[in-house]
Formats: sequence, structure tokens, C-alpha cells
Amino acid sequence: MGLEILFWTALLTLVYTYLGYGLLLWVLVRVKSFFGKKNDAPPPPQQVLPTLGLLIAAYNEADCMAEKVANCQQLDYPSNLLKICFVTDGSNDGTPELLAELCQNLPFQVQIEHQPERKGKTAAIERIMPLVDSEIVVFSDANTLLNREALLILARSFQNPKVGVAAGEKRILQNQKEQASAAGEGLYWRYESWLKNLDAQLYSCVGAAGELFAIRRALFQRIPADILTEDFYLSLRIAAQGYKIAYLPDAYAMEQASASVTEEMKRKVRIAAGGLQCIWRLKSLLLPWRHGWLSWQFFSHKVLRLGVAPWLLPLILVLNVVLAQKNGGRYLYICMGQVLFYTLAAFGYLLQQRNLSFKVLFVPYYFCTMNLAVYRGLFRLLRGRDTVLWEKAKRRG
Repeated sequence: MGLEILFWTALLTLVYTYLGYGLLLWVLVRVKSFFGKKNDAPPPPQQVLPTLGLLIAAYNEADCMAEKVANCQQLDYPSNLLKICFVTDGSNDGTPELLAELCQNLPFQVQIEHQPERKGKTAAIERIMPLVDSEIVVFSDANTLLNREALLILARSFQNPKVGVAAGEKRILQNQKEQASAAGEGLYWRYESWLKNLDAQLYSCVGAAGELFAIRRALFQRIPADILTEDFYLSLRIAAQGYKIAYLPDAYAMEQASASVTEEMKRKVRIAAGGLQCIWRLKSLLLPWRHGWLSWQFFSHKVLRLGVAPWLLPLILVLNVVLAQKNGGRYLYICMGQVLFYTLAAFGYLLQQRNLSFKVLFVPYYFCTMNLAVYRGLFRLLRGRDTVLWEKAKRRG
């Protein structure tokens, strides 16, 4: 009886983490929209738009600088209110020199900050933020392209005084036929974007992705030098002050998928390690009497996803095999379903270099690699092997 209780508790927790939370969010948002009032403020007229600083991290990104600068020129924001700062610390591929050439005669202010020593993105942000005097700071990466209206949409969200962070959407550029890394990454981010949107509609998004997010300059707090995922940490530190993280899918950053599952694993291990690190550092967010709805969202969306669910997978499989041998019946059918799932994951591994239009085939494989990344990320943290200096994952194209 004890094994059965443990099995069903673990299984239902896993189902809640990946499916139940999203469905419950959807129901709560519908109930809120039916009974509550909309809090969305109308967009302000252009003359009251805030001053905006766009901070772009560019470590050894010479190969994409021309495209990034051209993309910045197309952004719709008053040039007298916009200042763009490229931070190229540690770059030794000619990125700062190329930027100096590309940014001549642009209609807005451009600042290029460079120092020879590479200390990581967190240290670069810490170094540059005292130099930023704009009301709103937007963070983006050099290898992502923003849609034309992105800055306007982000800036206007801050008319709501309760918004401290505005998170844009990350979109993975996809073809009709994809390899496992691109297909899995694209499907994952579509599902994640759906959850983020519901989170924000209910109360607050739970963190922001570094590809595109904005903060009120006055709310910036120093980031510990050893933090691995500064976007997640910074956005939730602001949320912990009582502000909301708005989610704006119409402001989006586009980037190519990782070149392979191996390259994607580099990112996932680091993100998982950083997520686990931040969960521990921000554990006070789990106190519902202080943070209300945000505590439940943080626990369900992040703590369960990174800190609990990956460890339940092997436990559920082992318990299922034992119970199927002892009791048969429904336990046998569930066990067969698990075997089928992991068999599909194995096929995904074998076909990972194939370009397939049936992208759903790669979902079990990508799911397994994501959870494997959590194991590896934790072990790296425990062994002290993770560092703020990281190897970039290669992208397609």
C-alpha cells in the first residue's frame, strides 16, 4: 500500500508540473476575466514615452554585428529618447572595432563599452549599469533580432506603476522540416510562452528571458558576481519587491535554434544550474504570506519543474515496474505507456540529425534531454565547476 501511495503521489505531481499547472492557470485566468476588471492601462501618447537604454551583450559576435546594427536601425522608437549600448568585454574577434565602423552616422546615440578582460555577462551588467541614466533599460543579446515595435510595446507597459519588469517573447526561427534540437526547442518555447502569458494574466510572469526584457532603472539591484542566469535572478528580485513582471508576446526576439542537441545541451545545463542556484537564493519567494500568488506560481512553474520533477522520473519508472509485477492491471498499462515514451525518445536520439516535418516525434527526446540537463546542472553546482564564463552554444546558420 505504501508503494502505491508513493507511486501515485509522484505520478500526479509530475502530471501537475507539466500539464495540470497550465490547465489550472487557464481556468483561473478565465474565472478572473469573467469576474474581475482588466488592469491593462491604455498606451500613452508618444510625447510621454520614457527615455530608454538598450543594453546589448556582444562577446565575440563579429559575424552577426552587421545584421544586429541593421535591426537596431529599424526599431520604432523616438531617436531623441533612445540610447544603445554595446558591451563587448573580452571580445578578441574584432567586434568592438567592427561596431565602431558600423555605428557611424546612426540617428540615435550609440555607446560601445569594452575592456580586454572577460568577466562574464553579470559582471558586464554590473559595470555598465552605473553609466545608464535612462528611465527604462532593455536587455537583449547580439544574436537576436527584435521586431520593429518591440521597444514601444515594452516601454508602454511601464505606464502601469505596478509593472517593474516587462518580458518579451523568445521565438525560435524554424523551417518546415527540422532536426531534433530545432524542433524540440521551438515546441518547448511555444509551450513556455503560453504558460508565461497565463502567468502574467493571472498575476505575474515568473522570470524573464535574457533575449529581451526591460526593467525600471530605479529598481535595479546589484547582482552577486557568481550568479549564472542574471536575467532570471534580476527579474525575480524586482518581483520580490512587490512589482509585477508583465509578459508581452507582441514584443519578441527571434533567434536561430542551436546547431545540434549537443550544442543545445550546453545551454540547458547552464540554464538548469542557474535556475537551481536562483531557486535557492530566492527561496523567500516561497512564503505565500509575503508574496501571495507569486509564491504559488514560483513553486509550480520553477521549483517543481527544476527541483522536483526530474528526480521523480526514475522513481516513477522503478515503482511502476515493481507494481506492474505485483499487481498487473492498470500498473501494467501505465508501465507500457512509459516504455513507449522512452522508446520514442530513443528514436528521437537516433534520428536527431534528420530533418523531419513531423516535429512531435522529437518531443519525448527533447523532454528527456531537458531533464538530463537538470541532473548535470546540479552536479556541476555541487562540484563547483560552474562559472560565470561560459562557452557559447553554436547556432544554425
